[in-house]
Amino acid sequence: MKPTREVLLDALETLLLDGGSSAATLEAVAAAAGVSKGGLLYHFGSKEALYQGFLDRLLVESKAEADGTLAAPEGVVAAYLDVSSVAEDPSTRSVLAALRLAGVQEVDVEAALVESFEYWYEVISRRVTDPVLARLVQLVGDGLYLHALIGTATREQDDEVVARVVALVAEHERDAA
Repeated sequence: MKPTREVLLDALETLLLDGGSSAATLEAVAAAAGVSKGGLLYHFGSKEALYQGFLDRLLVESKAEADGTLAAPEGVVAAYLDVSSVAEDPSTRSVLAALRLAGVQEVDVEAALVESFEYWYEVISRRVTDPVLARLVQLVGDGLYLHALIGTATREQDDEVVARVVALVAEHERDAA
């Protein structure tokens, strides 16, 4: 059984996805989580704290996912580009929900997303020594991610793009050694 704090954050995420920030009232989050408003306030003293808790969890999960690519058998670049192409996973749900908070004065969603993206770059650059090439990898991944988020159908060229970027990085790393 999940801790109440996690159940509350899951309920917030679902409400944000279904109805945006206006649907994510404290009462609605508590009801969706099956706890009293007092129970919610015990874990999160305010709406701002609830939102910040959600963004904090997003960052922790994003960093864990990024760190996981370092041990991927296919290598960090291929693993990063692979996770960037997936629209139906928990981290994508969380990012979409966070985007529903953009413009809400109580939290700085943009700063949280920037921190997440910067961490991904840091992880990529641990394996890709050329900073321009590392940035290219990230931008290709960002493009794939955007297309996944908006539901654009995967094109057959996407696999070729990924293969070429992976090969380009491998070639550069061989030449640099």
